[in-house]
Amino acid sequence: MSDRLVLVVGGTRSGKSEVAEALARKASAPVVYVATGSATDPEMAERIARHRDRRPPDWSTVETHDPHRVLVSAGEATILVDGSAAWVAELMGQEGLWTPEDVAALGQAGDRGYERVLERIEIFARLAAGRNAVTVVVAEESGLGLVPEGAGVRRYLDLAGEATQILARHADRVVLVVAGQAIDLKWPEGSATGNQAAPSKWSTDRAASWNSAPTSEWPPSQALPIAVERGRTHASPHDSPSELRVHGDTMVPEGHLDFAVNVVAQPMPSWLREELNAALDRADRYPDEQAALVALAGLHGRSTDEVLCVNGSAEAFWLLASCLRPARAVCVHPSFTEPEAALRAAGHPVERVYRDPKTFALDIKAVPDDADLVMICNPNNPTGTLDSAETIESLARPGRVLVVDEAFMSFAVGERESVAARCDLSGLVVVRSLTKLWSCPGIRAAYLLAEPELIAALRAARQPWSVNSLALAALVAVSRNTETQASIAREIAGARQELIEALRELPGVRVWPSAANFLLLRVPDGPAVRAGLNERGIAVRRADTFPGLGPDHLRIAVRGWQDNRLLATALREVLE
Repeated sequence: MSDRLVLVVGGTRSGKSEVAEALARKASAPVVYVATGSATDPEMAERIARHRDRRPPDWSTVETHDPHRVLVSAGEATILVDGSAAWVAELMGQEGLWTPEDVAALGQAGDRGYERVLERIEIFARLAAGRNAVTVVVAEESGLGLVPEGAGVRRYLDLAGEATQILARHADRVVLVVAGQAIDLKWPEGSATGNQAAPSKWSTDRAASWNSAPTSEWPPSQALPIAVERGRTHASPHDSPSELRVHGDTMVPEGHLDFAVNVVAQPMPSWLREELNAALDRADRYPDEQAALVALAGLHGRSTDEVLCVNGSAEAFWLLASCLRPARAVCVHPSFTEPEAALRAAGHPVERVYRDPKTFALDIKAVPDDADLVMICNPNNPTGTLDSAETIESLARPGRVLVVDEAFMSFAVGERESVAARCDLSGLVVVRSLTKLWSCPGIRAAYLLAEPELIAALRAARQPWSVNSLALAALVAVSRNTETQASIAREIAGARQELIEALRELPGVRVWPSAANFLLLRVPDGPAVRAGLNERGIAVRRADTFPGLGPDHLRIAVRGWQDNRLLATALREVLE
């Protein structure tokens, strides 16, 4: 059985599960049976028991409402998901889409929840289609009867139907089961029948005929996620180049207290300003980066041919995107979107790996083994998550370029989890920036650390003198003043903890731990909360432009204790 994703569709008691089980038995691999239903009552317990008794004793059974977790950890095993209905119902519960009302409009929040359910199905379908193993999914055929009473059930039928369409679009084959008889609705492209229905029928006891059907090599789907809304396929908002390039500086009205931009809200140190003023006296000469290379190399214990000064970290990502030719590029999300925007602008398909939405912890097993370019942010923006150096290092391997954005590592007191000094890791690239801690986003001072061969390639591909004299002076000055950096980091850590404690007292507010100068929140009705704060002269960062986050997520910068208290007070007023 050469197909990767097979969808088996049928109504209640159609025999679809038996057909799916027969297909799974034909795959030459161990089978993991994913049971999505729960024994919530005696009748359901009996149904589950009947299914269990029918399975071969050597099959593994996993009872879960989240088949995606099994998919990313099952290796080469055949996966049989029976079925999608309970999964869709569980996702609806997570998004608050169930309602006892007979008639209820979705509203803005419901619309976004609806899209998030389908995005989860889309991600699963793409991963399944790209596995080097078989995934069989059983789905209910929805909508054959009258439209039921109850807004919640109608929402379920709509979502279940659209989820099945997503799975079918990515499946190598789709099989319709009616009265125990199975009909092929979709064959692999390039076969004798194309995507049209196969002329033959076969029943459960004839499942062996599957292996004799026409086959072809079926490539994995393109990596850019697609969302489906009300039966219409369109680019997800997170796929729009304009959405990927939305940043916090566009969300601050004139005169507002700025919690949207994650730059330290204090004046640039006087000694740094003096260095910049001195650099102005050298503006009549072309920039010379040699002093900056020597200072940065000494800071991280590397050679100067392993350092590249760049015009802000964004230039580093765009340079990498223009020079590298990845076969499978992966961005870990939710995260800073400029790396993905750069890759897509250069024509590279991008595959997304998502952190755990509950804790935003990174599961390294979710990163495909054959990914030859992986981009990750540590500490992560916008979640503030600090991954251990050991975790980051485990992602490095021969044949892979691992890009670690450490723009906020200077806020992690002691920088114990930095990998900037690891010149021994094959393919490791570390990007650092002065923008955030040193309050100088207008200077565009940053640098990149990598193996000499890659540094040489990047240098050859860029325009000359792309880093100005002021930025180079800032890089030299900051690399020699680590004591001030540590002092600012400790000050921010104290203000951050005080702000966390104040926010956790507010009703309905979820705050995630952070190692940076910002916090990620989830609040009830995020758009209304942002509007209420704007009315009070406070700007915060909407976080739904980060893939994997929704409209109820907000990112707020950590400012001084007085400003932080103003924010907490205003947020309490808005929520109440």
